[in-house]
Amino acid sequence: MTLRAAWLVALLACAGVANAADGKQDAPSLDAFDDAIQHWRSVHGDNYPRHAPDAVANIADNILLYQRVDGGWKENEDPARILDDETRARFAAEAKKSGGSFDNRNTYTQFDYLATAHALTGDPRYREGSLRGLEFTLAHQVASCGGWPHSVPAVQSYHPRITFADDVTAGVLGTLRKVVVDRRRYAFVDGALLARVQAAIARGDACVLRLQVRQRDRLAGWAGQYDETTLQPAQGRTFELPAIATQETVGVVRYLMSIPSPPPEVIAAVEGAVQWLRQVELTGWRLQTFDAPAEQFRHHGSSKDRRLVADPAARGLWARFHDLADDTVVLADRDGRRLARYEDVTRERRTGYAWYGDWPRALLAREHPAWQARHARAAAR
Repeated sequence: MTLRAAWLVALLACAGVANAADGKQDAPSLDAFDDAIQHWRSVHGDNYPRHAPDAVANIADNILLYQRVDGGWKENEDPARILDDETRARFAAEAKKSGGSFDNRNTYTQFDYLATAHALTGDPRYREGSLRGLEFTLAHQVASCGGWPHSVPAVQSYHPRITFADDVTAGVLGTLRKVVVDRRRYAFVDGALLARVQAAIARGDACVLRLQVRQRDRLAGWAGQYDETTLQPAQGRTFELPAIATQETVGVVRYLMSIPSPPPEVIAAVEGAVQWLRQVELTGWRLQTFDAPAEQFRHHGSSKDRRLVADPAARGLWARFHDLADDTVVLADRDGRRLARYEDVTRERRTGYAWYGDWPRALLAREHPAWQARHARAAAR
């Protein structure tokens, strides 16, 4: 799933848009769970029974079953699975644990789905589950800045970091903005809670602007994670070295462009990041996927491999990570060593991680120019 699709999903999926013809509310899309479903299937395969997307009550019941005692959710579960009794019992036991993850568009997607399920069915259990998820989200905003962590409680060293990877902070903020503006689905959020949501958005927006990387006198992009104490770019997993993250920068820019009547500092952040994305575009190369002997790794299997091929006619390509100081491409392997060439990355990481992609293309070609035009018209009024 492309980041553009994922970001549009985060803003639009589960919104329960009213049908203009008959006044009815549509069943919420499951697209917001694509990342979780993909991760589930990468481990367990896709040969299992699932509820139809319009089986809202069944899916919402699963989401409630998956929810932990303090309101969070474990990541990478398919909410549409048809569960047998043994699996239900396992989830019921798991629900007695506390904590959860915001990784892979998790937790905020669940409480937003439950809000739509409540609007469709009137079932108070969905309202209460959504509220518990919202409260969990507010409770775990990082106090030192205003972003959100990868997961709580921390099991890995990178879990407490302020996280932009996989739409953690930007995705949470986009969903909190829906809580504020979508008073039909979120009518159950009272004035006191709504004020807390608005305060969390304000702190989060300030944190996003504060953490934008500066290179000398210009604004660049964002790192995937930041140390929650020093607020400096930090390492994620062993192969995710401190660097400016292209894919995550695109997601943050899309979030900032969604802010109505943006103040000058938001406009400056967007323009700086867009200029940086244009600057680091790679030309004359394309990423080629080719057949290779089948191999099973710990987290995935592959019968393909990837390589960079020189091609003067190729469309622009972007590396996922760039050096904080000089914008050189940052590559690494599971042992944490920075590598100079793509072919030096092991096949497991070449096929199991997206080191190159076209994430900014639609943003630069269409979305940002349209955003500029809208705000130019607004300023001229």
